[in-house]
Amino acid sequence: MKLQSTIELWQKGEWCIAKIPELDFIAQGRTIEEAKANLDEVVKIQFAEMKEMGTLDDYLSECGYVINAVPENEMIGFEKKLN
Repeated sequence: MKLQSTIELWQKGEWCIAKIPELDFIAQGRTIEEAKANLDEVVKIQFAEMKEMGTLDDYLSECGYVINAVPENEMIGFEKKLN
């Protein structure tokens, strides 16, 4: 799943804070790279838990995302077989 989102970054003392406001997820790290990596881990964990509970689509909808089901396979043709 790919979502377009914004990452906000702040420096707070010795910590870098990373936040995705669209999802209301936040993480911290000693560097910007660590904060972003930790935020990525938060997203993966939260999405996995919500998917397991069956609430991911509802959560994303509440955050303003539109869920479009796009098949991973594309039909390229068909045949009619006569017996």
